[in-house]
Amino acid sequence: LIRLKDDDSGDHDQNEENNTQKDGEKEKNDREKPQTTTKRKAVVPGPAEHPLQYNYTFWYSRRTPGRPTSSQSYEQNIKQIGTFASVEQFWRFYSHMVRPGDLTGHSDFHLFKEGIKPMWEDDANKNGGKWIIRLRKGLASRCWENLILAMLGEQFMVGEEICGAVVSVRFQEDIISIWNKTASDQATTARIRDTLRRVLNLPPNTIMEYKTHTDSIK
Repeated sequence: LIRLKDDDSGDHDQNEENNTQKDGEKEKNDREKPQTTTKRKAVVPGPAEHPLQYNYTFWYSRRTPGRPTSSQSYEQNIKQIGTFASVEQFWRFYSHMVRPGDLTGHSDFHLFKEGIKPMWEDDANKNGGKWIIRLRKGLASRCWENLILAMLGEQFMVGEEICGAVVSVRFQEDIISIWNKTASDQATTARIRDTLRRVLNLPPNTIMEYKTHTDSIK
């Protein structure tokens, strides 16, 4: 399992090659090199790998239900799993990750373009919104996989509008959502909705809700 620790290890920006370092060694290195987070090595496709149009970062968050979340505590709860630039690098992460259907409690996976935090307040998100689909238990793993493969494969055809996707595991149901930049652009949001129906093969009676992030913040 890739670094899905519930404790706050504080190394939000570590990339995957550091995972193999011994913890003590890593702490020592972190103390000696405070600038590592700002001068992170760019993630690029390896030789003969299939590059994606954008780099993406996987994130994981888990919170205690019943506790109100401020954006600050939310940011502390969210952990970077890693960033990838090619199809092969994506599968390297994905194959080691627990499927959403096997997660417990209040857990979320987020897959966002590199440089965009999975938070409403991020500049790329603040004027945007998300399509929300509530799923009965048992469907999240398949729907999440179909959703992120469609996103990585640029199947939404809305230019730079897609920011990322989230799967939220809850007690009674699971929720998947896809976030876009411009909530007011109705042609874009309609196209995303229609693509979602197709790639997720949703039953015709599935309820889909579009919510702007400003409404979510309220």
